[in-house]
Amino acid sequence: METTDDTLFEGRVRLKQPARGFGYRANEDAVLLASFAVRPSPARQAFDLGAGAGAVGLSLVHLGGALQVALVEIDAAVAALAQENLEANGVPGEVLLGDVRQVAEKHRGQADLVVCNPPYVPPGRGRVPEEPARALGRCGELLDFVVAARLLVGARGRVCFVYPARELVTLVEGLRAAGLEPKRLKAVHARQQLAARVVLIEAQPAKRGGLEVLAPQIDQSPL
Repeated sequence: METTDDTLFEGRVRLKQPARGFGYRANEDAVLLASFAVRPSPARQAFDLGAGAGAVGLSLVHLGGALQVALVEIDAAVAALAQENLEANGVPGEVLLGDVRQVAEKHRGQADLVVCNPPYVPPGRGRVPEEPARALGRCGELLDFVVAARLLVGARGRVCFVYPARELVTLVEGLRAAGLEPKRLKAVHARQQLAARVVLIEAQPAKRGGLEVLAPQIDQSPL
């Protein structure tokens, strides 16, 4: 697999990732999600589901949102890049190789925070890339990631997802089916006059109601 050496935050975070055409590459959604997940007190243990080369988890720690992060990735070659990135940036954490639900079963209740930029294309819908590595990063069942997040956070943690705005209802239904209630929501627009491109949602194991809808955001990323 060919790779490129890239950076985030104007060079302050190093990111080795698959070259174009060789696998999923990080985009602005990774930084948007990490920024959205940051709270005044950092999470002691965060999990990044479907981490790829680790852009979300690395960004989260860089921004002070977590003290350490576990990067969960099913592709062994990409997981090796994630391990390199942890070491290159001196980020406390580990890479967990495997299916997100299986990993979550082994680490039930260990997360204060789960972040997830899941595949945006459900199986059987949309155009699937011919390259297996790219297809794995872009296509997958949302419910697998939602259920895994619920297993990891136990009774008190929180989960943060980024997902296409047009599929907001699908995401909310999936979260509620897994026992997670949306508590914060932000829409992100490519330009002010355009409809929202993605939504950022924070959910918790909690009663229904109390959703805070934040002011919308226009894409501005240090990628």
